[in-house]
Amino acid sequence: VKNKSYFSRLQVKFRRRREGKTNYRKRRLLVAQDKNKYNTPKHRLCVRTSNRDIIAQIIIAKIQGDVVLASAYSHQLKIHGAVCGLHNYAAAYATGLLLARRMLTKLGLADKYQGVEEVTGEDYN
Repeated sequence: VKNKSYFSRLQVKFRRRREGKTNYRKRRLLVAQDKNKYNTPKHRLCVRTSNRDIIAQIIIAKIQGDVVLASAYSHQLKIHGAVCGLHNYAAAYATGLLLARRMLTKLGLADKYQGVEEVTGEDYN
């Protein structure tokens, strides 16, 4: 029977759990870092697809909340010459490459890891 004493003892679940956005058991396993890593952040790649766009982010978890280190959107591929097809498999791959280049630039490793200068497709013939 759901009377006054039932509702007075009811504990409301977290908002993101109520919305069905976060599974906190899986999140705890995903975010937890080994103790011998000495407070080194664990990076994760988060890729979301909407009806019009592909979003890729590199995220670390902190006690204050998650921090997005770098992000790339498929509509930003227009700057680099892609004019159409910004929601297909190839656009997802290119968005990941764009995100990787941004992260390397942010870490100062862009010169050390050069991309392919001339695409020939020799490996596939």
